[in-house]
Amino acid sequence: MAERIISLLPSATEVLWFLGHGDRVVGVTFECHYPDEASELPQVTDTIIPPDTAPAEIDRILNEAVRNGTELYHLDRTLLLSLDPDLIVSQDLCRVCALPSGDVDAALEQLGCDSNVFSYDPMTLGAVFDEMTRLHWAIVGGPTSSASSNDQVHTEPTQVQRLRERLAAIRARVADRDRPKVLLLEWPDPPFGPGHWIPDQIVAAGGEPLLAAPGGRSTELNWDAVAESNPDVLIVAPCGFDHAAAQAQLEQVLQRPEIASSPAAKAGRAFAVDGDAYIVRPGPRLVDGVELLAHHFHPQM
Repeated sequence: MAERIISLLPSATEVLWFLGHGDRVVGVTFECHYPDEASELPQVTDTIIPPDTAPAEIDRILNEAVRNGTELYHLDRTLLLSLDPDLIVSQDLCRVCALPSGDVDAALEQLGCDSNVFSYDPMTLGAVFDEMTRLHWAIVGGPTSSASSNDQVHTEPTQVQRLRERLAAIRARVADRDRPKVLLLEWPDPPFGPGHWIPDQIVAAGGEPLLAAPGGRSTELNWDAVAESNPDVLIVAPCGFDHAAAQAQLEQVLQRPEIASSPAAKAGRAFAVDGDAYIVRPGPRLVDGVELLAHHFHPQM
C-alpha cells in the first residue's frame, strides 16, 4: 500500500483526491491547483515557460525546446528525495504536458531512490476510467482494471462506476437528436484539432467531431482546413488556460476570416470552455465537460 505519493500530473492529482487518497499526497507540480488542498503542498516541478505567455509564443518555446532537447520541466530532485515518496505518478502521454515517466525513473536512479513510478496514460474516454481504477489498486493493492469487463464492474471504485453511469445518462439524452458538426480547438495559435479522449467527449455529448484524431495525438491544422470543415459549432478550449483566457482567445479566433464566415460564427454558436477543468486533463471532470458540451450542442435539452 502506498502511503506517501508525489503526483507529477495535474489530472492525476485531481484523481487522487477524487478516489479518496488526497491525504496520501505529499508533493505536486506547479500546475496542481485543483482541488484547493493540492496547491498548499510542496511543488517538485517548475517549467521553462514564463507566466502569462501568449499561445503563439508558448508554441515557439515548446518547439524550440523539443528541437534542442531542452528539458521542458525542472524536477527538484532534492525536494523530491526529502519527501520520501513510495509512489510517484507521472505519464508518457504528452511530453509537453508533464515529465515523462522515463525521465522520472532516470532521476530516481541518480538519487538512489527506490520509489515506484506509476504511468497514467489514458488515450480514450473509456481508458480514463480504466486508468483511474488501475491507479486506485496500485495504491491500495488488489485487483486491477486489466481484468475482463465483467470482473471490472466488481473491481472499479464506486466513484468510477458513478462516472460511467453519468456518462451513460448523457448519451441517452442526446441519442435521438441531430448531431451538429463540431470543431474543437485544443490550441488556437497555431490551431490544433482534438485528439485523445476529446473526440469521445464530443460524440458522447451528441456532436460529430471535425478534424479529430480519436484515441490519437492532437494534430496541428492549417486555417484552410479549418475553413473547409464548415463547423456548426466551434469550441475553443486551450490547454493550460482557464475560461477567461479561453474567452479572450475565442474572440481572437472569431476575427479570422476562415472562422468569421463559418456557420458556427454566423449562428452565434462559438463557445469558450475552460480546457484544464473540463477537456484536456483526463480526470473525473471530463464528464462535467461532456455535460457542458451537450448543453452547447443541444441548448434546448
